Amino acid sequence: MPRYTVHVRGEWLAVPCRSCTNTIRWLGKEAVRRYMKNKPDNGGFASVEEVKFYVRRCKGLGLLDLDDTVEDALEDNEFVEVVIEGDIMSPDFIPSQPEGVHLYSKYREPEQYISLDGNSLTTEDLVDLGKGLYKIKLTPEAEAKVKQSREVIERIINEQTIVYGITTGFGKFARTVIPNSKLRDLQVNLVRSHSAGVGKPLSPERSRMLLALRINVLAKGYSGISLETLQQVIEAFNASCLPYIPEKGTVGASGDLAPLSHLALGLIGEGKMWSPKSGWADAKYVLEAHSLRPITLKPKEGLALINGTQMITSLGCEAVERASAIARQADIIAALTLEVLKGTTRAFDTDIHAVRPHRGQAEVAFRFRSLLDSDHHPSEIAESHRFCDRVQDAYTMRCCPQVHGIVNDTIAFVKDIMMTEINSATDNPMVFAERAETISGGNFHGEYPAKALDYLAIGVHELAAISERRIERLCNPSLSELPAFLVTEGGLNSGFMIAHCTAAALVSENKALCHPSSVDSLSTSAATEDHVSMGGWAARKALRVIEHVEQVLAIELLAACQGIEFLRPLKTTTPLEKVYDLVRSVVRPWMKDRFMAPDIEAAHRLLMEQKVWEVAEPYIEKYRREHVPESRPISPTAFSLASLEMNTGVGHDHGHQDEL
Repeated sequence: MPRYTVHVRGEWLAVPCRSCTNTIRWLGKEAVRRYMKNKPDNGGFASVEEVKFYVRRCKGLGLLDLDDTVEDALEDNEFVEVVIEGDIMSPDFIPSQPEGVHLYSKYREPEQYISLDGNSLTTEDLVDLGKGLYKIKLTPEAEAKVKQSREVIERIINEQTIVYGITTGFGKFARTVIPNSKLRDLQVNLVRSHSAGVGKPLSPERSRMLLALRINVLAKGYSGISLETLQQVIEAFNASCLPYIPEKGTVGASGDLAPLSHLALGLIGEGKMWSPKSGWADAKYVLEAHSLRPITLKPKEGLALINGTQMITSLGCEAVERASAIARQADIIAALTLEVLKGTTRAFDTDIHAVRPHRGQAEVAFRFRSLLDSDHHPSEIAESHRFCDRVQDAYTMRCCPQVHGIVNDTIAFVKDIMMTEINSATDNPMVFAERAETISGGNFHGEYPAKALDYLAIGVHELAAISERRIERLCNPSLSELPAFLVTEGGLNSGFMIAHCTAAALVSENKALCHPSSVDSLSTSAATEDHVSMGGWAARKALRVIEHVEQVLAIELLAACQGIEFLRPLKTTTPLEKVYDLVRSVVRPWMKDRFMAPDIEAAHRLLMEQKVWEVAEPYIEKYRREHVPESRPISPTAFSLASLEMNTGVGHDHGHQDEL
């Protein structure tokens, strides 16, 4: 007998359908009837017949024809919603939000698997798991370790040994011994009571990352979870059944208790859960719709599911990967701006950076050379100002290797910490099967990722700070020699005037967000947890800072491409022309004022999807193959030309006299 899960005014109802000839109208009425039956006042209705409604799928929100049969319109166990006419939709629901469209329209159940062993996951793998590109399975070695770890727990229970969190209460109640008959209740109570988070839920992508990372940690075999329970967790991940996890509530020690408890709560069939098939619904219905059973927690398993730094770290991995992507593309955007502002490449000379050999600085300078070297990529724009009388560029262009460089080195430092953290056991107590004992420690403390992510936010912010100043130079006619705010008929048109204000606002907001959260600590749990990391906020604000950086650089990318319009018919270098063509494939030139926000969003999407990097990378790598190792400046004639300039005051290459 087919059955449907129907949402009516915040309640979920299971409605069996005995006849396939029943219509969608019948399904709606039956759901309303059951809803009224559960309400003392019949939900405010006198009868089912007076209720006017329409029915839509939960997935994609598609409206259903009331006269269609359920057999023709729905799949077995599909999730639908009955919307009562006259009910007002919550203002929090914004159907045009791109993440909602993406989740419903683009999710495809993956066919490939990633094998987890707790030791070899990468930040890139975790982000891909969050995107739903892979399912998960355990390696045989991981399965063996999990079994051995569980045997230690079973021995403790059988011998009635007093061990924290297994046969005792938690936190301040660590000295309260729990009888064997209530050990299962102890674990369920732990999950329920600790599910005390607030705020908006994590997106399905971030919930997927959190769940995948917790699986990876459990796979190490130091948590004491049974293999049966861990396999149930993996089945939920592979079906993309994702619990409702509020983003706020963790202090980052003892681990991320509140968010991980919400994660566990959904897995035991309580609270809310999301899947591509159902959207948001009661967890028990979502699991049942995917033929999954709620987990029945054994002793120690509740604690095994909720004790660790995986919220901080999973968000931190997304932050690191997005930071890496925008840092690479920031070099390309800055190079394009330098061309539009008719700057010089002399500041990127190999020998300058060889005598201050920071890795990030050298790499950024190399990227600028690979995109701007006029011997390799002739530029008509560069040629047009070869003999100009300017001496040197502003710091926002000349010092890009030094400023962008430290951002690259910061990201590398933070990524190293994240790589260690995602493959670390962060439980308490730890179960050491080879020693047949448990040991209480402090691996759950989130200070490592918290400090690293505060550092990441501070570092990456500088990409936006320097970009905003370049946008100012592009928009200011006294600095750019371009029309004011990059538009014709200034006054009638305002061009990029307020886009620059938006960039300035984002940079200013970042300055507050860059205040480190990990310098704070508040004692919790009756002073048993008397120092905490505040790493959850460090991770969330790092992501917000990085998003702002992406948006500021999206505005600079648009401004630089608009600046090129006023230099036509002159062309820039081949790789930068490819970048220009990419932008123009989604945003047309500004001939007169128009609604700008969609253009900024389109450019932001290009950066999020790393399209700018994909266009430029082949040219950068080709240049690398041809010029590494380098021991000389950009061209064989550079030194002789430099000598000529010192004597004559004439600039070379991209113009500008050399400073004396």
